Amino acid sequence: MELEFAGEIIHWRGPSPFHFVPVPEDESELIRDVAKLVTYGWGVIPVRARIGVTAYTTSLFPKQGGYLVPVKDAVRRAESLAVGDEVVVRLTIDMSKV
Repeated sequence: MELEFAGEIIHWRGPSPFHFVPVPEDESELIRDVAKLVTYGWGVIPVRARIGVTAYTTSLFPKQGGYLVPVKDAVRRAESLAVGDEVVVRLTIDMSKV
């Protein structure tokens, strides 16, 4: 499954501070439809992500019925991104094992 959407980089100051892009509702609904088939526990879903020209592997985090895409520090540095920047995210969810 491949998805593409735009979103704003946010900073979450939880126990492990990190940067994320929230997945919009329409795309979150599509992910929820396959979540039980692809999650490896705790509702997290492994994905291949791309922001700009930088591709990386990560896992979507479930949050209040939606999902958050982690944006690794290396990705932010490579793409010169900061909190509040609008980015286009391309996600690939591996459905080959379903």
